Amino acid sequence: MASLMYGAGLRLMECLWLRVQDIDFARSEITVRDGKGAKDRVTMLPESLKTPLQNHLREVKAIHEKDMQDGWGRVQMPDALDRKYPNAAADWRWQWVFPQEHRWANPKTGQ
Repeated sequence: MASLMYGAGLRLMECLWLRVQDIDFARSEITVRDGKGAKDRVTMLPESLKTPLQNHLREVKAIHEKDMQDGWGRVQMPDALDRKYPNAAADWRWQWVFPQEHRWANPKTGQ
């Protein structure tokens, strides 16, 4: 996380809120959503971080697939997207790049 924050110029919360779909390896870009000033922006993905980040995402995807088998693996969706796309919360591209270590149940949704 520290390397990504330094190399891409991300703030801490921007890094924590990164989703898989926000990283474009082909274009070497990271889309920061709802950053400072509630604005979206695009920043660079350093070439030196591509391979380590891809390896990290492979590990996270394996954890996500196991979580899905166990009935977990859904993320909180922004705004009203959870009502518009009810299955999107379990989709890989919406998952956090840096998920938390322990599972938790969302008190609002019960999931």
